[in-house]
Formats: sequence, C-alpha cells, structure tokens
Amino acid sequence: MSTEVSHQPRTGATHPGPSHTAPDDVAAAVAAARAAYPVVSTATPRDRRRWLDAVADTLDAHADELVAIADGETALGEERLRGELQRGVVNMRYYAAVGESGDWLRVRKQTLPGPPPIDLRRANLPIGPVAVFGASNFPFQFGVVGHDTCSAISAGCPVVTKAHPAHPRLSVRLAELTRSTLAAAGAPDGTYSLVVGFGAGTALVDAPEIAAVAFTGSQAGGMALVDRARRRERPIPVYAEMGTVNPVLVTPAAIDRIDEIAAELVASFTLGAGQFCTKPGLLMAPAGSGVTEATATHVASSPGVWLLTEGIAAAYRDGIDDLVTAGGTLLASGQTMPSGYAAQPHAVTVGLADLRPGSRLLGECFGPVALVAQYADIDEALGTLATLQPSLTGAVYGAGPDDPDLPRAVERMAAQVGRVVVDGPPTGVACADAMHHGGPWPSTSDPRSTSVGAHALDRFTRPVAYQNVPEMALPPALRDADPWGLDA
Repeated sequence: MSTEVSHQPRTGATHPGPSHTAPDDVAAAVAAARAAYPVVSTATPRDRRRWLDAVADTLDAHADELVAIADGETALGEERLRGELQRGVVNMRYYAAVGESGDWLRVRKQTLPGPPPIDLRRANLPIGPVAVFGASNFPFQFGVVGHDTCSAISAGCPVVTKAHPAHPRLSVRLAELTRSTLAAAGAPDGTYSLVVGFGAGTALVDAPEIAAVAFTGSQAGGMALVDRARRRERPIPVYAEMGTVNPVLVTPAAIDRIDEIAAELVASFTLGAGQFCTKPGLLMAPAGSGVTEATATHVASSPGVWLLTEGIAAAYRDGIDDLVTAGGTLLASGQTMPSGYAAQPHAVTVGLADLRPGSRLLGECFGPVALVAQYADIDEALGTLATLQPSLTGAVYGAGPDDPDLPRAVERMAAQVGRVVVDGPPTGVACADAMHHGGPWPSTSDPRSTSVGAHALDRFTRPVAYQNVPEMALPPALRDADPWGLDA
C-alpha cells in the first residue's frame, strides 16, 4: 500500500509517513459519520460543548509532543507553533461556547392570524457529515482539528478530515487524540475520523453521504474540489478559502510614517515565511514618499526562511521569476538558508499600469514576497484598486480621522475584500463573533461564508420552516418547552 511521505523542510530529508487509506476504509469512515449524524445532530448543544472542551484539554496536555512533531514537519519554529496550538485550543473552546449559545440556529417563531391561524417556526439545522481539507500553513488552527472541524461539530455535523501531505504524521496524531477523547466523552463512533492520501480525498468528495466540503488552500486545489462536487449526482457546497493578492494602500497624508509602515508591512509579508493567506501582497504608496527605499532597507535585513514543502519552495522560486518576466523589477532580497526548502524574502517594484486583469503580477506568489507600486494621485490609486481581483483582506494606512482620503479609500477597499484593516497589517485574524474571514471570488468559493468566527457554523446548516407542526414533532430548538435551554 502507498504511504504519505513526511518531509523535514530544514534539511530536505524524507521519512515514511502513514499509509494511504484504502477505498473500503474511506467508505467505512463515511458510513460511520452518516450513522453518527442522527445522534450528533440531536445531541444537546451542552453535550457537544463538553465533547469539544474535552478535546481542547487533551491537545493542551499533549502540547510538547504535538509541537515537536509539527516543527519537524513544517520548520515553523517551536515558539510560533506553541502559540498557534494555544490559540487553536482557545478557538476550540470558543466554537464549543458558540454552539451551546444556540444563536447559530437563528430560531424564529411566528403566528399568522387566520382563519385558520398559521403557526410558523424556522431554524437552521445541521446538514450532515462534512469533509474537511485542512491547510498546510496552519497545522493547528486550520488543520485537521481547526476552525472547520470545530465549527462543524459544534453545529451538529460529524466530520471526516483528510490529512495534509505537508504534515501527515501530525495529522494522524491529532486525529488519534481527537477520536479517543471524543469516545471517552460520550460522542458516538463516527463523530470524527481521518483519511490519508490524494485518492482518499477525492473519494471523500464523491461519497454520497457527505453533505458539504470545507477547504483551505490554493485556488487550484479549491476550484478542483468545487468542480468535482458539482459533478456529483447530488451536488454539494464547497466552502473553499483560497486567497489572492491582498492590497495595502497608503494615503498621501500618511507619508510621514512611510518607514514605520514599510517596516510593518515587511514584517507582515515575511511572517510565517510569507505562507499566510492574509499576507499583504501589494503595497501602493504616493510617488516620492520614499516607499521603495524604506521597503528595500527592511527586506534586505530580513532573515531567510524555510518553506513548507519542496513543491512550495520550487513554486516560489518560479513565481519570483514570473513576476519579473511579467514586468516587475527586483527591488531587494533578504538572506537565505543553506539547506532544505530555503527561500529568500523579496520585494518587487511594479508600475500601476502593469497591474492589469490577467497579469501574473496579480496572481498569488506563496512565500515571503510583495509588490511595491507608486501612484501619482489618490484617484489613480483608487482606480487601480478597482481593477484588482478581489481578495480576503486589505489595509489602508492613513493620517487619522481627519484624513480626507480615508473614507473613500476604505469604501473602495471594502468593495474588493472581506475584511478592511486601518493602520495595521492584514495578517492576523481574530476568532470572534464579528469576524469575517472570507471574500469575493476568487478569494473564496462563496463570498457569504466565513471560515473564522461565530458565523463559521452557518456553512454547515440549512434553514427549514415548520408549518402547523405539533410540539412533539418539532426539533428541540423549536419547541415551546425549550428542552435545550436556549431561552434561558
């Protein structure tokens, strides 16, 4: 049987990983999830919270082991990974609490006057087993027990996840701990499982029992899943968070801070080796502001990094060449590493006229690189911004509430992205009720959805209205007796 290969990015060494999941075993995992669905979907939100809280406790208790495995397979560093695992545990508890609150059910009860009177009740109900394809760059927060898995279980949906080839041993160990903890907490068999291998992933999408797919990764990978899910006999939604080039605009009134802004942006697009979907990819600043000089200075002092896989490292090197071929000019390069999947940070200058739809300059280059462009006036910058392909997030650096260009810049940015940041880098994403981590296509496959925050649960539900249905036949959330305590 084929096996997944485990890589060490610092050296390029490879080791045998877990075996690929056989077709019969994929079918068994999906069947177990379908069998668990009636129990998971009708379990009280309090019970589902207890299950997730128990998993959070387990992952916290195994932090040393998990961080060591993750660092060996990703080279992201112990400090970064330990912090990410801690945030992942906090996020898991957050989704557990959101699920218990019941707000995601969006319960509505209404009586229309007759004769005869009509009793209407509406709620968002769990849709069924969910397939989760986690990300390479966030092995804990967006991996096999990250935002997608936690929000799906919290909404009452069993989950079948696919191990990511960038960290297969970590994926398997996380799954082992999660399955055993859920079983000990009383969750039914099939609430959570893992499959390994490309073939297992496609079989997962094809399985008729799967009701939705959640994906975080490249545009090519996300759209392949969208197309495959559409070709099913019964098409299902794919919530793909893919990312593009996230723009940053500096207003004319903010040029006094250009060195500070450049330093912040370079730190942001090199953070995590530039392997963030929210990485700032294009900085637009006034001509004569000194933006190129400041950016070059900070990039030149940036340390070299290791990228997650050999393929990502090769694509990054090719991507830099492509940016130059498409009209960019290499502005500055940082340091490099002597071995493994090493990469240098880069900054590339471009002219605004070169940022045309379809240009390679507007395609994501996954790694520590960003484009720098200068504009003659704010209208030129806003006009260019309007032609860019939409993205997950964008930032505007201004001169405070009295900046005359700030309102227009924010309005224009909001038309392009799912989240606008003022006077800060777009990299960080808070797991909170008001967060939206999504954006117009092609940054996501569904601009209405978010993969982070309370509304992440909405992806795994569908609205159902009940008309003149007796109390005993209603779902618990819609009964006047309120057996789940939602009105307490």
